[in-house]
Amino acid sequence: METWKLLAVLLTCCYAEASTVNYCFASRAKSCSDCLQAGVGCAYCSEETFNGPRCDEYKRIVAHGCDETLVITAKSSLNVKMNKTIDTRIQQSQVSPQQVNMTFLPGEEKMMDVEVFAPTKGPLDLYILMDFSNSMSDDLDNLKKMGNDLASLVRNMSDDYTIGFGKFVDKVIEPQTDMRPVKLLQPWPNSDPPFSFQNVIKLTGDSPHFISELQKERISGNLDAPEGGFDAILQAAVCEDKIGWRKYSTHLLVFSTESAFHYEADGVNVLSGILPRNDEQCHLDSEEKYTKATNQDYPSIPTLVRLLGKHNIIPIFAVTNHSYTYYNKLKDYFPIAEVGLLEEDSSNILLVMKTAFESIRSKMSIRAENRPKAFESTFFTIDGKTAEYGAFNFKPGEIGRFRMRLKAQQAIDGELVCKINPEDKEGMIRVKPTTFSSAVNVEASVLCPTCDCEKTRLKNAERCNGNGDLVCGRCQCHDGWLGNFCNCSASSSALDKNQCTTADIKEPCSGRGDCLACGTCVCYNPDQFEGPYCQFTKNQCQRYGGFLCNERGNCIMGQCSCDHGWEGSACECPTSNQTCLDTKGNLCGGRGACVCGRCQCPDSGIEMSANCEPNFQFQFGVCEFTRSCVQCQAWKTGEKKDKEECDKCPFKVVMVDELKEEKQDLESCSFLDEDDDCTYYYMTEPKTKELEVQVLKKKDCPGAGLLWLLPFLLFLLLLLALLLLCCWKLCPCCKSCWQGCLALLPCCRRGRMVGFKEDEYVMRQSLLTSDHLDTPMVRTGPPKGTDVVRWKVTDNVHRGPNHPQALIEPNPKEMIQFPISLRLNRLFSENLSRPESRDAEQLHMEVADNLNEVFKQIPGAQKIQQTSFRLQKNAGKRQDYTIMDTALAAPRNAYPDIVKLTERSVQYGNFQELKVVPGYYTVASDREAAGAVEFQEGVESVDVHVPLFVKDEDDDKKQLQVEARDVPLGIAEIGKRFVNITIIKEH
Repeated sequence: METWKLLAVLLTCCYAEASTVNYCFASRAKSCSDCLQAGVGCAYCSEETFNGPRCDEYKRIVAHGCDETLVITAKSSLNVKMNKTIDTRIQQSQVSPQQVNMTFLPGEEKMMDVEVFAPTKGPLDLYILMDFSNSMSDDLDNLKKMGNDLASLVRNMSDDYTIGFGKFVDKVIEPQTDMRPVKLLQPWPNSDPPFSFQNVIKLTGDSPHFISELQKERISGNLDAPEGGFDAILQAAVCEDKIGWRKYSTHLLVFSTESAFHYEADGVNVLSGILPRNDEQCHLDSEEKYTKATNQDYPSIPTLVRLLGKHNIIPIFAVTNHSYTYYNKLKDYFPIAEVGLLEEDSSNILLVMKTAFESIRSKMSIRAENRPKAFESTFFTIDGKTAEYGAFNFKPGEIGRFRMRLKAQQAIDGELVCKINPEDKEGMIRVKPTTFSSAVNVEASVLCPTCDCEKTRLKNAERCNGNGDLVCGRCQCHDGWLGNFCNCSASSSALDKNQCTTADIKEPCSGRGDCLACGTCVCYNPDQFEGPYCQFTKNQCQRYGGFLCNERGNCIMGQCSCDHGWEGSACECPTSNQTCLDTKGNLCGGRGACVCGRCQCPDSGIEMSANCEPNFQFQFGVCEFTRSCVQCQAWKTGEKKDKEECDKCPFKVVMVDELKEEKQDLESCSFLDEDDDCTYYYMTEPKTKELEVQVLKKKDCPGAGLLWLLPFLLFLLLLLALLLLCCWKLCPCCKSCWQGCLALLPCCRRGRMVGFKEDEYVMRQSLLTSDHLDTPMVRTGPPKGTDVVRWKVTDNVHRGPNHPQALIEPNPKEMIQFPISLRLNRLFSENLSRPESRDAEQLHMEVADNLNEVFKQIPGAQKIQQTSFRLQKNAGKRQDYTIMDTALAAPRNAYPDIVKLTERSVQYGNFQELKVVPGYYTVASDREAAGAVEFQEGVESVDVHVPLFVKDEDDDKKQLQVEARDVPLGIAEIGKRFVNITIIKEH
């Protein structure tokens, strides 16, 4: 009995003293096979006399004293079955290797290098899919005229090409189509009957045949503006034989329209009674017409993305300005796609196609197709950088190389991977560029190893006191017997609750379970309590960011058992150093240390990025930053000439006879020393560890021969003062007159005015694609210098004081969302628009840390959320800087304090350590908003991103008032102060 209790105490101590809990130990495997299936690296000790945890990592089992010859492990494999070298003389897409077999243990990952080759002028299939509604009649006429030019364009793209043509309108059913008999016969004069989709010209290399067949086509028509183009795209993709797609060619589909699109369950099919989902099959009859248009719904966007990827088809959306916004957003759903802006008559369609093709040729997106559910795939450049969305820039005609990581998951939706269906853990994965037919075929499967020792069970073993079977070195007790050696009878053992306590645990089973025979605790709620004495809870582990074990692990026996790739007491640290790689693939720029997935940079006087790279945007201010330290070290003058202050400088200067030649990463500086009126010169250069500053030994001091300039300059100043006095005296009663006089001087405003553009917007709520509107503020007069304008937006200005909604007093303590926008002192990159990218995640973390620290002084404020990044296009020299949008939840009455705090922080140029650009911010509630915008040198118009406050309780017609309030920085005056925006609610 005492032996059983002692083992329980030892097990408890083992959990309590372990610095980390690995997933092998945390799996609580009851058998050897369960242990090996717990994950990669798990091993089982089959030694009979071993007293430690039998399932653990190999090195830990051996360290606990298990005989190495009795440790059972499992191994996976990787075999390259076919690896033909790429032959660049063959003008078709190629990959290497071609066939690979891989087996994985649960949680294991493998890396493989892959080569791809795209020829400079490989085979090309170009299929044009055109909207044939009546509004496209002039577009069709122009395409007919450009037939020969179109053929020449395709010949320039490829020496081996085919070209085809298809047309579409919409489903021939109400409400999409006018179903009156006369309109079904001829919807417009000199037009064909309405139809959904028809394949007109199969892909062919016969250009004259294509041109002649195109001349026979006539326009058709329908009723509603959105068209049924999605039906046409799907049929063009899945009807491979009828369309004529070739196996080893690049497939381009040019989709030309001026209207938006219908999509699955968009509502119109409910009215027409078409409810069945699209079956994704080919339904073209002998006349090449789509036959199931009125029997099934339009396809969804994810369906098109999947099917076009499956058939290696790249869409090019050639659309007019009316629908450009819709298709520009649609393009982002596809791995590779292009969108081009057509003229109203499509006269520039060839230029759009040429530009799109050149852009596509410069891109390559790698995908792992047919990937079983148990696997994850990631793609890297050869130097180890993650390729966002698998995108690479490989030049045609050259061999491109990338690295693939394939990982088998340990569990899916909480279920161990070895327990899921076989088809979800094995299969043939095709790794290929989306434009290729050739692929690396990876036959991958997850191993679920079993132990041979489980087949040789020693029944009623002496080591188990005859009360159990010895299996893989461990006793499996018969019913009614307990203990590691089956030496405790549950029926004859006295019920002693003292056996369920320890020196530290006074209450039996910690008061969370029942104490049974042999000192065994059965916890009341096993999903909440665990441990030999029920002493641990499932939520007592450390948290990170408010999440238990950072949602990257499980809470086991009071400690976090981290998922593969994570570590730390709260699983807050990635084991990989990928997040610490700079833009050149170096770890923390070669300057800092990667600690817990973040770079710790040295304090060397260099402004650095998060990955310890020199911040060259900071270089614009490096002279002012280093001025006082250079002056005190080189000349013992200036504001830091006191030795104690000078010694605090983070760098040392080097005196030289001649400065280096100026280069891109060097900054030349010069300042006047007030002590002797001499100018000194120096140059800064960021080095690996610190900032190097070279100071020219010789100062430039003014000579006596220049003293004659002083009286001359004094005379000019007196003359200027006299001119100003004359202007003042001549126009004492007219402000505009003396402003006109001053306008003759280059430093004056010359009547510069700022204000919102005089206009009135009428917008239907149902057509709004955003809850904001970009309304222009303009600046008249010469756009010299900088002006910052503060503005305000007020909701429901049409409501009088007796309006029912105006009489409702809002609760000042009600928690509401306050949208906030700032301009960060960081250039925008495409990766920031992708929330899951590494750059976006890092910046999101930096923004959250600093803004939460600033806004915590607002009583009741919660952490920011819904952070995203964008550009403000017409912002002059600032237009490439990142605009950050986020939301802060706080009591309603905190709005004035949030505005003041935001404005003050923006003026200072920082929120804690987050750098922002002064002159721009927005803070909004659900009733009003305030902000500022900046007019830079040469800028005459700036878009103000104002909220529309769209709410359910809005009136059918409501008005917002946009107001230009004042100019805190600059010399402009407020001109047009107010603009009204009208929003109409559509029923």
